[in-house]
Amino acid sequence: MRSKALLPFFDSAYQGFASGSLDKDAQSVRMFVADGGELLMAQSYAKNMGLYGERVGALSIVCGSADIAVKVESQLKLVIRPMYSNPPLHGASIVATILKDSAMFDEWTLELKAMADRIISMREQLFNALKIRETPGDWSHIIKQIGMFTFTGLNSDQVAFMRQEYHIYMTSDGRISMAGLSSRTVPHLADAIHAAVTKLK
Repeated sequence: MRSKALLPFFDSAYQGFASGSLDKDAQSVRMFVADGGELLMAQSYAKNMGLYGERVGALSIVCGSADIAVKVESQLKLVIRPMYSNPPLHGASIVATILKDSAMFDEWTLELKAMADRIISMREQLFNALKIRETPGDWSHIIKQIGMFTFTGLNSDQVAFMRQEYHIYMTSDGRISMAGLSSRTVPHLADAIHAAVTKLK
């Protein structure tokens, strides 16, 4: 990135959901900050704090000098003013309260780890269920991917088949929410995927 003079832009929408650790999930961004170069990072609290309706987040920009920072801030103000000028305060106040209170922060990180572990468990259960059914294909991507969603690799015809025959709904490109699964629903999903893959290639 640096040798090609590229400006990295990180999208941190799932911090804490990937591994269960805020620090581990921030490692790549911190590596770029530590090398002294410039970068942009969009950070969202919509998912990891359950604040979807509030759309809470931040854009952080690391500049090479104070002079550049002043110029960047000036340009950002030109963009922000006509878009929203003063953002909603409610969601940001919730996030600030949790981040500033050590007891609340500790509770949040424990809950975040529990959610991440649950999503990882759903991935493992689905992978194992497909393996047990000897579903054609390599399904290792299910346990290699991170976050709340998985691209299954199913095509639009297979997705339509699953919707029609099994009442399972996902985007036409096969993207599903792992957070929406439970140990009770994994077998049904695995049956549907197996049927879709074996009947429609």
